[in-house]
Amino acid sequence: MYTLLLLFFVLGYACIALEHTIKIDKAATAILTGVVCWTVLVIGQQSFFPGGPEEGFIEESILEHVGEIAEILFFLLAAMTIVELIDTHGGFEIITSRIRTTDRVRLLWILAFVTFFLSSVLDNLTTTIVMATLLRKLIGDQEDLWFFGGIVVVAANAGGAWSPIGDVTTIMLWIGGQVTAMNIVLTLLVPSLVCLLVPLAIVTFTKRGTIRPPADTVDQHPPVEVPHRESSLVLWLGIAALLFVPVFKNLTHLPPFMGMLLSLGVLWVVTEILHRHKPEDERHTLSVAHVIRRIDTPSILFFLGILLAVASLQTTGLLSQFAAILDETFGSIYLINVVIGLVSAIVDNVPLVAGAMGMYTLDTFPPDSDFWELLAYCAGTGGSALIIGSAAGVAMMGILKIDFVWYLKRISGLALLGYFSGVAVYYLIHGL
Repeated sequence: MYTLLLLFFVLGYACIALEHTIKIDKAATAILTGVVCWTVLVIGQQSFFPGGPEEGFIEESILEHVGEIAEILFFLLAAMTIVELIDTHGGFEIITSRIRTTDRVRLLWILAFVTFFLSSVLDNLTTTIVMATLLRKLIGDQEDLWFFGGIVVVAANAGGAWSPIGDVTTIMLWIGGQVTAMNIVLTLLVPSLVCLLVPLAIVTFTKRGTIRPPADTVDQHPPVEVPHRESSLVLWLGIAALLFVPVFKNLTHLPPFMGMLLSLGVLWVVTEILHRHKPEDERHTLSVAHVIRRIDTPSILFFLGILLAVASLQTTGLLSQFAAILDETFGSIYLINVVIGLVSAIVDNVPLVAGAMGMYTLDTFPPDSDFWELLAYCAGTGGSALIIGSAAGVAMMGILKIDFVWYLKRISGLALLGYFSGVAVYYLIHGL
């Protein structure tokens, strides 16, 4: 049954990768894969759990995983709504109007560094959603749009790796006591920066030229005249709302999605008050109730299906077994972490890091040891190798409709060069 479960999992991922070839939406394939994997688990539970699982174990397990997945989905839904609300009010026009360069390389460097540092303050998922919206305002050609989107994914993951609040995995390690906030910043900033600089240096010599701005007709939604004062208010209030999320988490220790929902609620009330005296049709167009319909629901379902499929592997213990195999096969903590990072491009990095935290204790590796620091870097940046290897990649794939195979051909090589360069820099600084 283990073979059958892995077969369905791999088959599902293959169908997602070949979405444009088989003409089946990746969200449909992901949902089907997630449900089928859990069905196989239930049917073959005697094989997965010798002697049979404890009564109610599978039901409790799936509810636990669904709860964790719901946190991510609500976070994503609220963040996307805030971004769409800013967009509807013309807030991003204030930013894009200041970016006047059409030079492809210069624009790439600007957006990459904005993404890198923004993702360390927010998180890589929220930053990717914001940057994807900006890219659609700046770039008209699909090839350029996808390429910039791919580099943004690399930059967002690299930026999130060196901050204790920039990525789910670093948050896990920080809360678990494996790393401390200041130390993770000091030790991983340079390797993470190199992870981004290497791909940027390469494209500097291979992507010269100019970009074509999008035509005015790209936005199919009817424009609504919003005063500049209101656009600025919604823009800066929206950015402040997004920045408030990690602060709220640190103050209350509630899950991040609660802070994001709080931010959405505040912004919702403010915009309702702001437009309460306007004509009904205009007020409706600018309301959250209308804006939320623009959210890409299939992307949310795609995320749900992928995480359900991964959760089934975690429940059977396959991921923990894989961690044990790594420990037996590779003696070096550097090799173990490099492999974990590469595997995180296929399997969600959260359960991989959770498995590593369960297998290696603080007695084995004390806080702020090389193992935990390098794990944070590798798990955070290794997912850039595939478009479905990170939350940022999945979000970008859903928003810009980036093709899996296209990303594999154009971005994966650059991401891997950056990934290994960062590992090499960390080794030179700490390993020698």
